[in-house]
Amino acid sequence: MTITEIGKKAKETAGIIGILGSAKKNEGLKAAAAALLEGEVEILTANQDDVIKATASGMSAGLIDRLELTPARIEAMADGLLSVAALDDPVGEVLSMKVRPNGITIGQKRVPLGVVGIIYEARPNVTADAFGLCFKSGNAVILKGGSDALESNMAIVKWLRTGLKNAGLPEDALQLITDTDREVTKDFMRQRDYVDVLIPRGGAGLIKTVVENSTIPVIETGTGNCHIFVDESADFEMALNIIFNAKTQRIGVCNACESLVIHRKIALKFLPLLKERLSLKSVEIRADEDACAMEDGFIPATEEDWGREYLDYILSLKLVDSVKEAISHINRYSTGHSEAIITSDYSNARKFLNEINSAAVYVNASTRFTDGYEFGFGAEIGISTQKLHARGPMGLKELTTTKYIIYGDGQVRP
Repeated sequence: MTITEIGKKAKETAGIIGILGSAKKNEGLKAAAAALLEGEVEILTANQDDVIKATASGMSAGLIDRLELTPARIEAMADGLLSVAALDDPVGEVLSMKVRPNGITIGQKRVPLGVVGIIYEARPNVTADAFGLCFKSGNAVILKGGSDALESNMAIVKWLRTGLKNAGLPEDALQLITDTDREVTKDFMRQRDYVDVLIPRGGAGLIKTVVENSTIPVIETGTGNCHIFVDESADFEMALNIIFNAKTQRIGVCNACESLVIHRKIALKFLPLLKERLSLKSVEIRADEDACAMEDGFIPATEEDWGREYLDYILSLKLVDSVKEAISHINRYSTGHSEAIITSDYSNARKFLNEINSAAVYVNASTRFTDGYEFGFGAEIGISTQKLHARGPMGLKELTTTKYIIYGDGQVRP
């Protein structure tokens, strides 16, 4: 099937599911969740084929972690679909309604985007999350996953479509592009007649390629060079716990901490404790010249390190003299994803919240919370680091747009 044929099918199906009631959409999500669990053995077998190939090709540990599925992760994917089914349906919500002096009533109503295209890398859980959110918000979805996860994605899509069929709903609400040719991907990015919005989800290279080649409007879900600033008033134990969680709880995700900024006044006391805690996971620390002079075992950082998303057991570390300098450093090198300050100073917390230019800004909490589930959105389509049309974790509402509805009783414009 050609990309154009896939696009036509999606456009036709979007017209059907866009007007489905909430009950019917929820029924489809529940049936898809049940089908995922039914197909667990087939999905795990396919995933192991992908993992074996990826390991042989030298894929990093962080990316292998993203790729690999387990029974618990498949159950989590199914639970995610059930969570989305339990959420309020945004479609049809009337945001405003007012009567003009001429008697015309003008309202604004939330509607689906239509057809959503998603290009993503080796994260097969995205396949189920993207389907669930797009379906509940009344959108058809076309997926183009990375070649490293092709077998996994094909198995997952097969069982999700089986669930839709079991519920008497159109299977083409979800389609997967299986051709791995780069020209096919470029063709997909030019299907403006059939795809309403394109969402890249992956590394900086993928996002750059999509932004530069797409003729379809793009929502960027950015990379995560996430920072934690340890202020001079920080509670050390709190800071160590948050950093350890943000860096090591799961290294291959975009909300993991990649960069530390430490107030110089506490460095002599804090750095040995930091090194000891991170040594539990053998985290490599690439630090500036002053920090390296204070603590043996740090590796000198280069300019490139300040902007890196490592997705590995590596951190950059910069010493600063003030919250102002910390904010300046973070805003310069951040990817606009998530940043945190650890502090007991209310004024510094407020300054950090107000002046950091990222989608999610934390006080005394781990950056790992930047997530659709943790924000109460159910699953997420990605973390948008741009400012239009969505920012931060993208849930159901972010997959809708609005239209004006106007009621009259014969009015004509004079």
